[in-house]
Amino acid sequence: MPSPADRQRAAVEMRVTARQLFEHALAEASIDKAFQRNVDCERGVLRICEDLYDLDSFRNIFVVSIGKAAHSLLNSLEMQAGRRFEGIVSSSVEPASQVRGFRYFRGGHPTPNAESFRAAEAMIKSLSGQNPESLVIFLLSGGGSSMVEKPIDDEVSLDDLIATYRALIFSGANIVEINAIRKHLSAIKGGRLARIAHRAQQVSLLVSDVPDNMPDALASGPTMPDPSTVEDCYQIATRYELLAQFPESVRELFQRHALEETPKVGDEVFHRSRWWPILSNASVVEASKPDAERLGFKVQVDNSCDDWDYLRAANYLVERVHELRKKSERVCLISGGEITVKVANGGIGGRNQQFALDCASKIAGEKITVLSAGTDGIDGNSPAAGAIVDGTTMERAKARGLAPEIYLSEFNAYAFFNKLGDAIITGPTGNNLRDLRILLAY
Repeated sequence: MPSPADRQRAAVEMRVTARQLFEHALAEASIDKAFQRNVDCERGVLRICEDLYDLDSFRNIFVVSIGKAAHSLLNSLEMQAGRRFEGIVSSSVEPASQVRGFRYFRGGHPTPNAESFRAAEAMIKSLSGQNPESLVIFLLSGGGSSMVEKPIDDEVSLDDLIATYRALIFSGANIVEINAIRKHLSAIKGGRLARIAHRAQQVSLLVSDVPDNMPDALASGPTMPDPSTVEDCYQIATRYELLAQFPESVRELFQRHALEETPKVGDEVFHRSRWWPILSNASVVEASKPDAERLGFKVQVDNSCDDWDYLRAANYLVERVHELRKKSERVCLISGGEITVKVANGGIGGRNQQFALDCASKIAGEKITVLSAGTDGIDGNSPAAGAIVDGTTMERAKARGLAPEIYLSEFNAYAFFNKLGDAIITGPTGNNLRDLRILLAY
C-alpha cells in the first residue's frame, strides 16, 4: 500500500500533468496557428479559408477587430497578409504595440464603459462611409459584446446599460439568452453592424467563445443574421425575473414591447457577406486529446453539461469519471463549454473555480484530479483562469485551517485556491475559446 508521502507525490504529479495538458491545448489552438492554416496573401490575392479576394479590385479595405482576442487577431492578419490595412480595434486590454493606420479603444468587460461607446460610434461612422468598392474584414472574438456598444434607444445611458449587463450576467441565464437581449438593445449587435456596412463586401473571421452551433452569439453577432426575436427577449426577461432588476429606461422598453427586430436570414444586408469560424471550443478540446493519450490515459470527451448549473455539472462529471474508471485504470475525461453560476453576495472567483471547489469534496481521498479553467486566462472577477483540485485538497485545506464550504457558499473560491496554491494564473491569453475541464483518474 502506498505511503501518505507517496500519495502526496502522485497527487502533485497529476496536478502538474493536468496543468500541462491545459497549457499545451492552449498552444495548439492558438490564433497564430489558425491563421497560418486559413489565411495568406500572394501577389495581391488574399485567401481567407475558401474565398479569394483580389485586393487591387477594392478601393478601400477596412478592418474591424473586436473582443478579447482583438489584438492577436489583427497581429496574425498582418503576419499572414502584410501591413496594408487600416481600421478600428476594441479590446479590454492594452496592445503590446499599436499598428499604424488603426484607431484603438479599450472597451469594458464584462460591462461596457465610455470607450465601448466611443468605439461603437467610430465604427458606425467609418462603416457607414463604405461603398460597393470596399472590402470590410471583421475579426470577431469573445467579450466583444461589452467592448463595443451603443444603445439603439438614446434614452438608455451608459449607467443604465451597465446595470442591465450586470443584471443579465448574474441572472443565471446562459450566454445565448443574455446575448438575445443584448442584441435587441443595441445599435450594432444582431447583424446591425453589417446593416451599417451593407454596401461593402464583408467577410468575418470568428474566434468563438459560444456553442459551436450558434456562431451568431459570438460578440452578440454584429455581422450575422440573428435567429433570436423580440418575443424571445420578453420571455427571457420573464423567466429570470429581470424587469425588476433593469433600470427604468430599459424596463420601460420591455413593458411597452418597444424593442425593434434585428436583421434575419435572407435580409439583403447579408447578400455580400461571408463568415468563417477559424477557432472554437472544439479546437481546444481536440487539441487536448493527443497528449493525454500519449501519457497512457483512456480519453473520453463529454460536452453534454454545456450551460448547466455548476452543481449539476460537477455531480455529472465526477460520476462519469467513476463510471469510466471501472473500465480503465487511467482515465482522462475532457469537457468543453461553459457552466453557469447564479451569484448571490459574491466574493472573488468565477465559474471555473466555483465548479472545481464543489468537486473537491466529491473526490476527497480518491486518486482523481480536476482542472477547470477559461481559455482567455480570466475567470469571473478574479486574476485566475481557474483552479485544480484533487483527492488531497480537502485534507490540505483542513491542515491550513480553511473551510471549503464557507468559500463555496460565499462565492469566494479564488481566496481559497490562492491560499492553497492551486489557482491557475496565466494572465490574459489573447484568445477566448470558452472553458476546458480535464478530469484525470489514475
